[in-house]
Amino acid sequence: MQLQIQDKQERIIYMIRKIIHIDEDKCDGCGACATACHEGAIGIINGKAKLLRDDYCDGLGDCLPTCHTGAIKFVEREALAYDEKAVLANMQKKMQQSGKTITHAGCPGQQMRTLNNANSADNNIDVNSIPQIKSQLGQWPCQIKLVPINAPYFNGAKLLIAADCSAYAYANMHNEFMKGKITLIGCPKLDSIDYSEKLTEIIKNNNIQSVTIVRMEVPCCGGLEMAAKKALQNSGKFIPWQVVTFSIDGKILDK
Repeated sequence: MQLQIQDKQERIIYMIRKIIHIDEDKCDGCGACATACHEGAIGIINGKAKLLRDDYCDGLGDCLPTCHTGAIKFVEREALAYDEKAVLANMQKKMQQSGKTITHAGCPGQQMRTLNNANSADNNIDVNSIPQIKSQLGQWPCQIKLVPINAPYFNGAKLLIAADCSAYAYANMHNEFMKGKITLIGCPKLDSIDYSEKLTEIIKNNNIQSVTIVRMEVPCCGGLEMAAKKALQNSGKFIPWQVVTFSIDGKILDK
């Protein structure tokens, strides 16, 4: 639902959308959420986290996994549409005021980088001498949006919930993480949906043995981790789980 209000200078767009809500009674003012929010939507005022501007909140929820008190949640309400231009302008202003050089203003996941993997000594190895690695994908489809809630392959499955980019960043993804698991992939930034509801139903309605969450180090991947953790909690089941974080250049940062 979208409502447009025209003023003399610009068009202001309100819509019913997903946006964060901060429970001040639960907030202890640690500031972790404000640090995680690269759009600058959250600030600490009088010792409490506050949503400073609706149009700075992109609704991806990078802040949610950092809140150890559970003070932040998603709600749907009438709010200003996310304004990327305003966010970028605010970022540039802050960096200029702090005397920093502006190399990139925007989502860290969109920052351009050249990796040195292409110059690796391994590139001199004859590819024909390397044994072919077999795919360890155990089912199709694998996109979270496309998989059914109930399927035979979920019975007794070890579930891998992975970010789209992870298999490209980490060279041994198939043998080290996908082997023996049912793989579900997604990107909360591109899909712009809440995966937690579908993942909850999959975990609740099937005999899932374990859950491994593989994400990238970029903040937007926090939405995938948050959705998987929420699904585990809402399923009412006690299932072993772990989170593994990959760096942009293909290293394991946290396991």
